[in-house]
Order: sequence, then structure tokens, then C-alpha cells
Amino acid sequence: MVMTLEPPKYIFDPANLTPNDYKSGVPPVWCPGCGDYGVLASFLKAISELRIPREQLAIVSGIGCSSRFPAFVEAYGFHGTHGRALPIAAGIKMARPDLIVVTMGGDGDAFSIGMGHIPHAIRRNMDITYIVMDNEIYGLTKGQPSPTSPIGILQKASPYGTVERPLNPLQLALGCGATWVARGFSSKPKELGELIKAAIQHKGFSLLQVLSPCVTFYDTYDHFKSITKFLPAEHNPRDRTSALKYALDEQTLYMGVFYQEESEAFDAGYAAMRARVTTPNYGVREIMNKYMR
Repeated sequence: MVMTLEPPKYIFDPANLTPNDYKSGVPPVWCPGCGDYGVLASFLKAISELRIPREQLAIVSGIGCSSRFPAFVEAYGFHGTHGRALPIAAGIKMARPDLIVVTMGGDGDAFSIGMGHIPHAIRRNMDITYIVMDNEIYGLTKGQPSPTSPIGILQKASPYGTVERPLNPLQLALGCGATWVARGFSSKPKELGELIKAAIQHKGFSLLQVLSPCVTFYDTYDHFKSITKFLPAEHNPRDRTSALKYALDEQTLYMGVFYQEESEAFDAGYAAMRARVTTPNYGVREIMNKYMR
């Protein structure tokens, strides 16, 4: 007997959505005060304002506190392996280009073991939004220094400090040619929500770094509040050189859209290439005779 499955029936009004429509019912298990709560609230508000049907949204993550994100949102979700969220997201996007694919991660998952995947997602301009919640520490594994931790940081896992210089995620993305790069702060939920909407609407790879403090192992709320400000009005987000100038500022962490440009996304280019391919009408025997002699 062959069983056929009917497509799911969604009770969903795309004209009247609220953030609660996207809550899965699974309660977040982050520490009280974690910046990721602010990111989740801003994300739910953003996708409700964009009126994205739940069956058209796929959320992919790796490993870490922030990577628990898919469980809390009523949409397609894939909790992957450490550092491998982008390849999984790319596979989903290529198999289902109609889906909006959002990748969630932290500074450890994204910029350590997952670092090698970022330049290739950027150069292909995959139509994926990558939201990286950066707390400058490994929170899930109890406070080890991460790739974005400041030099000299004192933790249980680094009792004598560190001598490694931190990565600059925005410099990395801009240097690799990303078509959309921005930074937000979990303590600025309204502005963060607008950045999330802009990142999702961008056709191509978008990297959104979110300053999201870990109150348990490395509480940077006051520090971030003292050194963050929004990009000045004279900044032109179409100017990559200007974007790099503000990204490289070591005294101020600027927030907003650093750079954006319109360029063909990988899935669109790939579909056009496939349309140009002509397949000879060969059977197996003809192919073997042609190529196996």
C-alpha cells in the first residue's frame, strides 16, 4: 500500500500577524538577562511585520546558546552541528529557493569552527540572512574566550589572560565582498528589528552582527552602551571604503547598515545557468558507447 501525505493546512492570516503567531510554545532556556532574548523579540516582531508565512521561513543554527533559536520559532527549523549552519542553510536554499532562509549563530560557532564557510557563502552571494549573536565569549561551555574576545581577557579558562587578537566580523565580511553588512545591539530592539527586516529583504548574503551580552560569564552591557553609537548621517552605505573606515574604528562600535549593494544572488544565477544547459537525449547504452570506450 502506498501512503500519500496531504500538504499541511496552515491556519494563518498573512494580513493580521503578531509576534505571538510565531512563538512555538517552547520556552527559551537562556539565562535571565541574556541579550538573546532581545534578539528573539526583535526577530519575532520583524517577521510579523514582514508578514512571512510560517511555512515560507526556515531557520538554521549550529551549536551554542544562540543556536537554540529554531526551537523557539514556529517555522521550519534545523539545529545543526557545530560550525556547519551555513552549508546546511545553503542546501535548503538551493533545494527550496522559495523559502526565506535565516541562519542563527554565535561568535564561537560562526567565527571559529564555522569560519571557513563564511567567505564562500559571501562570494557566492547566497540568498541567506546570517544573524550572529556576538557576546565575545563561549557562553554554553562556561566562559572560554571566543574569536571576538578582547585581548587579555581574564576568565576561568584563561586565568592569565589571552594574547590572541580578536577578529573583526564586519571587516571580514566587507573584505570578502559581502553585499549587505550591518551591526545591531540587543538593547536597541526597535532599531535591531528594522535591521533584521532589511537583512531578510536583501536579495543575497546578509551578515548582521548583533552585540548580545552574556550576563553570566561576561557581562558587557555597560561597556557596549558606553562605546556604541549609530552610524553618522553622512555615511554612504553604497561606499565600501566608508564602510570599512567605520568598521575599523576601535574606539566606537557603530550600529546600522555599513554596506549594501544589489547583485544577483546565487540561486537566481544558478537557475539561469541550468536553463541554458541542453541535455542530449541519450540512453545509458549511448552514454557508455560515447564515454566509456
